Amino acid sequence: MLTMQEIKSHYYFTDTDAKLLEELLPLAEKNCEAMVEEFYGYLLKIPETAAFLRDPKELQKLRKTHAQWFLSLFCGRYDNGYMITLQSIGQAHVRIKVSAHYVSAAMNVVRRFLIELLQANFPEIERRRKYRIAVEKILDINLDIMSTSYQEEELRKVFVSHRLESKLIHAAERFTYGLNLVLVVALIIVSLSVVGLFFWDLVHVFSGSMEKGILSALGSLLILWMMIELMDNEIKTLKGGKFNILIFIGVIIVALIREILISTLRHDALETQAFLAGTLLILGIVYFLVAKSQNVNAH
Repeated sequence: MLTMQEIKSHYYFTDTDAKLLEELLPLAEKNCEAMVEEFYGYLLKIPETAAFLRDPKELQKLRKTHAQWFLSLFCGRYDNGYMITLQSIGQAHVRIKVSAHYVSAAMNVVRRFLIELLQANFPEIERRRKYRIAVEKILDINLDIMSTSYQEEELRKVFVSHRLESKLIHAAERFTYGLNLVLVVALIIVSLSVVGLFFWDLVHVFSGSMEKGILSALGSLLILWMMIELMDNEIKTLKGGKFNILIFIGVIIVALIREILISTLRHDALETQAFLAGTLLILGIVYFLVAKSQNVNAH
């Protein structure tokens, strides 16, 4: 965090400027009430700022506080204690949710009041110019320090939001990764079951149901082949690759083909076979459209 000395150096605010401002203190005291009247007359005309000034007691308290702040502009001593006071003012505005826009606009009212005050009291251009430069510097410093409270509040919100968001995303990623591991284990179990099914189909071949056994075994081999493809795709996903939905659709299509072969051997009802064939046709169209879409995106 910058010190008051550093801030003053950035605005080329010198001890001479401080003395010039201190010379203006009697004039500021004389016109303090007029400034407060103009300042709050401006705020009360704006619905957004007038909403903070509805309570008469609170308004009287604020008028007194702003009068003290106005006179502090000409105190001649601008150290870290002065900066802390300004930070407190900025934090108070942040707390009650006054937009930074209205703080800047209100500061412009004070600026215009002081410039007009200098023009009315110092006809000599060179002398007035020196006072005006000093006044401009201290007002800019005040606005800078007060505005810092708004910047810190925004950064705090962003930091908290970003930290929470990062933790949620990390937790979701770990959860998804865990689910993928579970899926791989499930695929291994299912693949072993398909291998068992294949050998069971071979039993049918040697037990007399040769045609049914061969077709069933062929269907089981197709499913096993697609399971291998599905597992390979899932492993690539775990390594950071993208999941290929075509593999998943392919497994369903192969399983459906096997079911159609078995249904034919069982001489199932025509409606059942027509339903299976229609489903296979729909899946084939879906497979074609997805494959075409992926090819277009690849190019």
